[in-house]
Amino acid sequence: MPIKYKIDVIAALKEAGYNTTRIRKEKIMGEAMLQKIRSGQMVSWATLETICELLNCQPGDLLEYIKEAPDNR
Repeated sequence: MPIKYKIDVIAALKEAGYNTTRIRKEKIMGEAMLQKIRSGQMVSWATLETICELLNCQPGDLLEYIKEAPDNR
């Protein structure tokens, strides 16, 4: 996948005072979205917006594009 997280989003949320228990309890994000973040999968635009709001950052602070090498088969 050529788009990857630049940072450990879960750790950054925790540092900002949003541990996973609080996130679920306050219904900020569901467990499915947290699991996607943990496994490096992309989440919805709405979830990215929420993360940016909580961390006071821009999407570019969270994501980066990494060009994949061509498949020479």
